Amino acid sequence: MLLEVIGSALLGLALSWAAASRLSHRLPARPLVFSTGVAGALFGDFVTHSALGPGTVLVSLLGAAIVSAASLSLLLRPAGRHVRRRSIPA
Repeated sequence: MLLEVIGSALLGLALSWAAASRLSHRLPARPLVFSTGVAGALFGDFVTHSALGPGTVLVSLLGAAIVSAASLSLLLRPAGRHVRRRSIPA
């Protein structure tokens, strides 16, 4: 089980490194990206392992990758120019 946790943390770190290198202009600071990727992978591994039980290492790592990618996608900012729109007063 310890290797599963270490593997999911490394998977989250790899996903966050890939996102930070490819989408650096659309993401916040790198420490936030890396910590979100690792935390998402650990949480995904925990949820998958709790739902399916022991003996499903590859499926748990797949769940870790899915939750890590989903949590990293929440950090993305819109592409293009940043346009400020004013609200219409009531």
